[in-house]
Amino acid sequence: MPDLDTLSRLPLAERLAAMESLWDSLCRDEAADLSPDWHQRVLERRLAERDNGQHRDWETAKRALQTQTER
Repeated sequence: MPDLDTLSRLPLAERLAAMESLWDSLCRDEAADLSPDWHQRVLERRLAERDNGQHRDWETAKRALQTQTER
């Protein structure tokens, strides 16, 4: 396996392709627990909010995030 120095010398497109290949291989591995349980709970809550009409459009959500990060 190439070391970090070798990988860092590759062109960006090749590094991204390698990363995508690695991620694809991880996704096919049923034993790989790639997402913590709380991710599923957050996703379910957000989908329920969307289904109940409680979602925000992108501009509103972006402004809320900007306000939170300005503190």
